[in-house]
Amino acid sequence: MNAIVENKSAVQAVIFDWAGTLVDFGSLAPTQIFVEVFAQFGVEISLAQARGPMGLSKWQHISALLAEPEIQQQWQDATGKPSSDEDIDAMYQRFMPLQLAHVGKHSAPIEGAPDVLAWLRQSGIKIGSCSGYPRVVLDVLVRDAAAAGVSPDCVIAGDELPAGGRPGPYMALANMLALAIDDVHQCIKIDDTLPGIEEGRRAGMWCVGISLSGNEVGYSLAELAQALPGDISQRKANACERLQGAGAHYVIDSIADLPDVVRAIDRRIQAGETPRYCTV
Repeated sequence: MNAIVENKSAVQAVIFDWAGTLVDFGSLAPTQIFVEVFAQFGVEISLAQARGPMGLSKWQHISALLAEPEIQQQWQDATGKPSSDEDIDAMYQRFMPLQLAHVGKHSAPIEGAPDVLAWLRQSGIKIGSCSGYPRVVLDVLVRDAAAAGVSPDCVIAGDELPAGGRPGPYMALANMLALAIDDVHQCIKIDDTLPGIEEGRRAGMWCVGISLSGNEVGYSLAELAQALPGDISQRKANACERLQGAGAHYVIDSIADLPDVVRAIDRRIQAGETPRYCTV
C-alpha cells in the first residue's frame, strides 16, 4: 500500500462493523454458538439458518430465528408451547458465556485491516465502529484486536443505546456524534450483513458491503482454500446481489479493497453527490 500521505479526503469518517468486516474472516464466532444454544433447547438449526439474521443485536437475533416457521415449529414440538420473551431471555443467558469464551479465538484481523486503518488515518479520515455484540463481549474483542493492530477511534455496542440497534441507524449516528462529524453524507458505513447495510442507509451514509470475508459468503479461511473457483464466484455473486438489494452502493471482497472505494466516494462527494439520492 502506498505510504505517501494523500490530500485530505472529503470523506470525514468510515464506520466499520466488526466480525466479518474488521476481524474474524467468515464471521464465525457467533454462528456456531447459535447452533449450540438452540440444540440445548431441543431445536436443530443449520449454520445457514444461524447466519440469516446476522448483524442484529444478539437478543434480537435469537428472536428472529424463533420467528422462522420451521424453527418455531421445532420449538413447540420440543416445549409444547410457543416461544416467549422469557424463553428468548433464557436462550440469551445461555448464549452469553459461550460467546465470551469463544470471541477471543476469532479476533484475528482480516488481511489488510491494520494497513487500511493506517491509510485512513493518514488521509485524515476518522474511524468508527459498531457491532451486534453486547458491550461485555465487544470489550474482549476490542482488547484482543487492538493487540493485533486494529483499534478504531470509536466503538459502539449493540446493547448500549436506548433506541436499540440495527437495522435502525442509531449506532452509526452515535459514532458520528462521538467523532464530531458534521455531515452524515460524508460518512461511509462498511458491513458484511444486510441489517448493517440498512443501518447505514437509514443513517444517510454511503454504504459498502463486504462479500468474501463476511457472513453472506460464510467461508472460513480453511474452507475458502479448499473451495472450487466456480463455487466461490457463485457465493460472491449471491452475496453481492443481496448486499446491493439491502442498499449497498459498493460491494468489495474484503477490507483490503476499501481504499479504491473511498477514493471513488471522495470524488463523488466533491462532485456534489450524496448517498441519499443515488443507488449505485
